[in-house]
Amino acid sequence: MSRLQELSPNAEIVAKDAALAVNIAAASGLQNVLKSNLGPRGTLKMLVGGAGQIKLTKDGNVLLHEMQIQHPTAALIARTATAQDEVTGDGTTSTVLLCGELLKQAHRYTSEGLHPRVIADGFDIARDATLKFLDEFKIDYSPNKTTTNKNDGDDNNNNIDDNDSSNHDNKVLQDRELLTCLASTSLKTKLEHDLADQIASAVVDAIQCITPENYTTNTPIDLNMVEIMTMQRKLGSDSRFVNGLVLDHGGRHPDMPKVLTNCHIMTCNVTFEYEKTEVQSGFFYSNAEEREKLVESERKWLDERCRAVVDFKRSVCKEGESFVMINQKGIDPLSLDIFAKEGILCLRRAKRRNMERLTLACGGSPIHSVEDLDASMLGFAGKVSEVTLGEDKFTFVEECQHPKSCTLLLQGPNSHTIDQIKDAVRDGLRAVKNAIEDQAVVPGAGAFELAAAMNLRDVVAKATKGRAKLGVEAYAEALLVIPKTLAENSGFDVQDCILKLTDAREDSGCTLAVGLDCTSGDPMIPADEGVWDNVRVKRQCLHLSTVLASQLLLVDEVMRAGKQMGRAPEGADDM
Repeated sequence: MSRLQELSPNAEIVAKDAALAVNIAAASGLQNVLKSNLGPRGTLKMLVGGAGQIKLTKDGNVLLHEMQIQHPTAALIARTATAQDEVTGDGTTSTVLLCGELLKQAHRYTSEGLHPRVIADGFDIARDATLKFLDEFKIDYSPNKTTTNKNDGDDNNNNIDDNDSSNHDNKVLQDRELLTCLASTSLKTKLEHDLADQIASAVVDAIQCITPENYTTNTPIDLNMVEIMTMQRKLGSDSRFVNGLVLDHGGRHPDMPKVLTNCHIMTCNVTFEYEKTEVQSGFFYSNAEEREKLVESERKWLDERCRAVVDFKRSVCKEGESFVMINQKGIDPLSLDIFAKEGILCLRRAKRRNMERLTLACGGSPIHSVEDLDASMLGFAGKVSEVTLGEDKFTFVEECQHPKSCTLLLQGPNSHTIDQIKDAVRDGLRAVKNAIEDQAVVPGAGAFELAAAMNLRDVVAKATKGRAKLGVEAYAEALLVIPKTLAENSGFDVQDCILKLTDAREDSGCTLAVGLDCTSGDPMIPADEGVWDNVRVKRQCLHLSTVLASQLLLVDEVMRAGKQMGRAPEGADDM
């Protein structure tokens, strides 16, 4: 009997080998759930909620968030994997697969009597060696590196002044083809291929729009400047990049123009309606004439404000130009009528986040008083149009000259399609952002995992002395779970594909990055096919999965301590 049970008879305990078996079973179970989702040929999962809601997805992060996981070990792995997604935006499924496979491989040795601590030490050695190999294997685009995965020529560039503007040229940001391939690789794991190619181009346009020209890696890219707007109409393939902003409200007067070109955009936070006083007050009158005078004086105050805007519009608009006013506060019907007669498109009670993005997209600055009206405070848009969809109105502010904010308009025939695209777009944006900030990419299609596993077997394992070598070999075998799963999900023989890949890399003298072609099952060169992964995703995945697997290996007791909150222990009433 455990000492804990002597102290607390209600405690439930799983000890030693049984505890390890429980943890491995939980990790393997979660691995088997997500295994079939990996890669461009992975399958979908249907999630059904308690009220009958249905969600179709193959995004590991969405699955782990939506599934109800009761096993504590599986819940721990799920939380770790979703933390990976929050940090890097991708790699959730890979983390779960690698963690589960590490525990499976460790079980082969622990079942023969090897102590888990020895395996954990081997895992740490293998992880450090793999991370070092990742830095050599990646394609580095930083200014003081060449674009190969060798470190040749570093000594010649160490004395370059960091303040030199030529050093701030981000080669990844300028290489549109590379960014498109990177976004496409991420999106194809979650969307149909033709749609993924189209969305990838829109994602790259969005990132290049919000990234400043003098960008340096010291300042992160703010993805909040990309507005993701959804409209349930047409097809998913009609989703597109909007060089401007899409607002989810429209004009409030039937006579206002629906389409305008060469528009001056006035963003303001000025009231054009009767306001309540800040202190409690009231109007007192003794007859109808006095009441009419009070109403007339209030109306005159508003009319003067409207007249100031109309005069301002006439002074700044030349022939062929138009005027759009987007106000954060209210505009009453009579004021709207005045603006409509003048041909001004007015939007009232705009959302604050839209107001902030408008000035970034169109230029100009917010106006807080009609006395501050000045032409320099106006933005510009080539086209402003209003679209009505059922009872909802949308306003498109497009063709901005120097936008620092933009919109991805996602369309689809139903909510399932739109949700699927929205989840994928988030990962695509993060993938492109990561590549620009890392200034490096790594060949995908399982090429890195295969190369790292061969490096561990051929170099690191031979250099490691003692029983820790067994942990290194187990780690090398576990890394192959990625290419094996890709082959399995594509419908090919797993062992045959791994042997082909290994032979192809050995034939190249272990200098060529070789990945799996998921359509034919043959080896291919990811760089030629445009299949790229993020360096930080690989690095984070290796860190998290190894640490978690090592921690779970070293668990020798799982206890539910049996403490009953707020209840007196049994027999307390008898004392």
